[in-house]
Amino acid sequence: MKGFVFHGPGQSAWEELPDPAVKEPTDAIVRVDTVTVCGTDLHILKGDVPEVRPGTVLGHEAVGEIMEVGGDVRTVRPGDRVLVSCISSCGRCRFCREGMYGQCRGGGGWILGHLVDGAQAEYVRVPFADLSVHALPAAVASKDAVLLADIFPTAYEVGVRNGCVRPGDTVAVVGAGPIGLAAIVTARLLAPERIVAVDLAASRLEAARRLGADAVAAGGEDPEQLIADLTDGLGADVVIEAVGAPESFELCTRMVRPGGHVANIGVHGRPATLHLEDLWIKNVTITTGLVDTHSTPTLLRMAAAGRLPTGHLVTHTFSMEHMEEAYDVFSRAADTGALKVVLGGPPHDELAVVAA
Repeated sequence: MKGFVFHGPGQSAWEELPDPAVKEPTDAIVRVDTVTVCGTDLHILKGDVPEVRPGTVLGHEAVGEIMEVGGDVRTVRPGDRVLVSCISSCGRCRFCREGMYGQCRGGGGWILGHLVDGAQAEYVRVPFADLSVHALPAAVASKDAVLLADIFPTAYEVGVRNGCVRPGDTVAVVGAGPIGLAAIVTARLLAPERIVAVDLAASRLEAARRLGADAVAAGGEDPEQLIADLTDGLGADVVIEAVGAPESFELCTRMVRPGGHVANIGVHGRPATLHLEDLWIKNVTITTGLVDTHSTPTLLRMAAAGRLPTGHLVTHTFSMEHMEEAYDVFSRAADTGALKVVLGGPPHDELAVVAA
């Protein structure tokens, strides 16, 4: 088979690899038909995630068909079409029993494309298959389903749920990339009074408006002043950080109201200053976290019912053999207008652009 392999910071290649095999009785082998590239993959390529060893196949979001299962797998069988979750769960440790699958201590958590070979390949071995893949209803297209492997559960759980979004809130989302846009979509489920998107790219702010943002702050504007004007100087009830940069995190802490919530989603590769000299008196709650994917079944049902516009984030599609080109387009989002790139389907020679 072929897969996309990390060889160290700034080094990667789509190359020939041995086919994966069942190693544990809880494993499944999935033939991948649809994958996507995550912002976390870009962080890995920059060297921001040092746990990823050279030689690792990247990717943690996929849809495909079960080809083989270990003897202990009970919930799926060969021929089933499944969503491969970004989080694997042993189901037995303390954290899994509490629904904190991202913190699994039994060999799971975020391991695909991180600690073991991932899903940006023609085949992937999925550990703990009973809890780590989800059977897909026929009504959900692969390009829609693949966005439920990571970005929508992450945005909903780590951003909206951790941020305690409530009806009538003012919600600011800093960073209108895929995660930030998914946070806007899922925040709307809780009926806030307004959602404000902050980003430097005009194309991403246009997408934010299409997906439900009520106001936007573009590059050159003052998002702090916009939030102050909209809230009579109070500040946003919830601020969601979806960039992963010190500057954006510190901006979030300046825009939140007393008693409000800052929900950090972004993957940080550099230290950020926590200004406790300003925050200690404001009763501000700051949360961080890795997605647990406990919301995936609910989000899947909503997608099947047409209530979750996941596919609207897909701007570019490629065949799998064009993985390197897909990474290049996604990494230059400011120039290419890429929101989410999806790879899969029959090989083709030309880039296909899907209307968002």
